[in-house]
Amino acid sequence: MNSWFRFLLLLLAVPAITAGQGLGAQSIVASRIRVIVDNDFSGDPDGLFQLAHLLLSPSVDVRAIIGSHLRVGDGFDNSTMQADNAVKKAQELVQTMGLKITIPIIAGSNTAMPNDSTPVKSEAVKFIIREALRTDTQLPLYVLCGAGLTEMASALLTNPQIANKLTLVWIGGPEYTDLALPPPNYSTPEYNLNIDIAAARVVFNRTAVPIWQIPRNAYRQALLPYSLLLLKVKPQGKTGKYLSDVLERLMTRLQQYKLNIGETYVLGDSPLVLLTALQSSFEADPSSSEYVLRISPRITPQGTYEYNHAGRQIRVYNRLDIQLMFTDFFAKLELMNRP
Repeated sequence: MNSWFRFLLLLLAVPAITAGQGLGAQSIVASRIRVIVDNDFSGDPDGLFQLAHLLLSPSVDVRAIIGSHLRVGDGFDNSTMQADNAVKKAQELVQTMGLKITIPIIAGSNTAMPNDSTPVKSEAVKFIIREALRTDTQLPLYVLCGAGLTEMASALLTNPQIANKLTLVWIGGPEYTDLALPPPNYSTPEYNLNIDIAAARVVFNRTAVPIWQIPRNAYRQALLPYSLLLLKVKPQGKTGKYLSDVLERLMTRLQQYKLNIGETYVLGDSPLVLLTALQSSFEADPSSSEYVLRISPRITPQGTYEYNHAGRQIRVYNRLDIQLMFTDFFAKLELMNRP
């Protein structure tokens, strides 16, 4: 028996016991990455599903939750206080879940960047910088953005030194034409990119921050059937009912506007959990999903891609393990609500 195998048996025989975040009981799973969650929680409810899933994932240490803004006049929230409203929604979810955890929930900017060289100021930007510059931990830091990139871009402009101290995982951007075709009647610019084009231009064009991008063709794979919402989510206590009610209210509202979305809903922000909390055990990486290495494109003022000969390599995910993602989510909801 070689020494590595004996060491592995020893580790398996004497597991370290730690408190699993959000599971409400002792767990043998310890945090191995830090994350900051940045999302437009007053917008598309997919952000709330993603947040609930992440908070139930003991392998991640959620350092902060940032509520971010939407596009001006967005149909989900057409107010001028979108980031503040996002904070209220995140607080509402955390309270509903009844988690005995203390995580800062911070408002980002209520407006987009004025241009691609002027950062916005907010407590959220300060927090990203402080967390990235920590020297008292070896856990890698991921910033998970499910909407625009205002806070991330502003932090990078304010302190460029943080670029090599974190990985940005971003849900957003249109298809790369050699990888996928856009959907019928697609929007240009892509929804999340259009929230703050100037911020995307900062992150892609002016920084060297590592990027894991989940563009539209990939995040649209995260289809939750309404049947599974009813069977696997809604019966699971206050949290399941809360999430189901949010989505069903939206479905009813869309019917009033004569919009027929069928029997599935795109939970497009949930891949943020898949690519972080659900990385492989040894040689940790999102090994069940597929990506290509791509020279980072230049983002144009119109929100399209153009070739950038000086770009660095980024990951562009094109196939996601949706089964793993949803199976894990359903299981964690059920475990949370066991007596």
